[in-house]
Amino acid sequence: MTLIFMYNSLRAAVAAIATLGLAGGLLAACGSGDTAGAGTGHVEVVAAFYPLEYVTKQVGGDHVSVTNLVKPGVEPHDLELNPRQVGSVNQADLVVYLRGFQPAVDQAVTAEAKDRALDAATVAPLLQDHTPIEGGEAHRDDTGADPHIWLDPTRLAAVADAVAARLGTVDPGHAVDFTRNATGLRTRLTALDHEYRTGLAHCASRSIVTSHNAFGYLAQRYDLTQIGITGLTPETEPTAGRLAEVARIAKREKVDVIFFETLVSPKIAETLASEIGAKAEVLDPLEGLKAGSDADYISVMRANLATLRSALGCS
Repeated sequence: MTLIFMYNSLRAAVAAIATLGLAGGLLAACGSGDTAGAGTGHVEVVAAFYPLEYVTKQVGGDHVSVTNLVKPGVEPHDLELNPRQVGSVNQADLVVYLRGFQPAVDQAVTAEAKDRALDAATVAPLLQDHTPIEGGEAHRDDTGADPHIWLDPTRLAAVADAVAARLGTVDPGHAVDFTRNATGLRTRLTALDHEYRTGLAHCASRSIVTSHNAFGYLAQRYDLTQIGITGLTPETEPTAGRLAEVARIAKREKVDVIFFETLVSPKIAETLASEIGAKAEVLDPLEGLKAGSDADYISVMRANLATLRSALGCS
């Protein structure tokens, strides 16, 4: 009887220890799920397209791992998400996007990451685009708001501050680093803004004809007038009437250059330029980089400034 009692007691003790071990493992597993970027040492961030990827990497530094939903060389307006990309939105610690620019991303955020997303469009009031809509624009929201905020460096600096604040709530241990990085980026963007203000202060012309209305914020910031062949999305086909109207305005304003974009066919801009005796040149809206490019936001913006100064006859 004594042996049986001792055996049963030992078996009960072993079972109790195993149970405690299992509970401890479960508690550890639960605890690891509460840590951003668990298992990687980084905050996992999904950025909707290039300018937001650039800002997030600059602010996050070595503490973040950033996935861009748009591949290099792909125009981002019409992005369609595959199941893997939707899964990355679902699993991210933070999604940085701009509502009204990419409908598929808006839908994925609403369905998968509403409480883990930063909408860059909320950082400052958006401009309204008043270009007549011809045939409808699939990606223009109901308010007619222009989402191309990143082409004003001062607005992009405000987005950087917002990203730093949000990253700080996700990863409080590195909040000071995020704030310091955002301050450094703001300094560089402020210098870029100064280059634009001085570089475009004295120009023979202040009108730019663009293939679509991507440059409203840049035009407002530096006292230019944008004349878009189409509205907010580059895929919209202009009517013959709109082309004729833009041609009349361009001739009246003595425009020498019609601007087209890096990721969109230049055909319409080239046709218009030929009709009015102007040149067609690239003005990069920085919606994405070309595949294999070693450029970044600031270098492309500086190239745009040189192009604008030449086209507008700036001294």
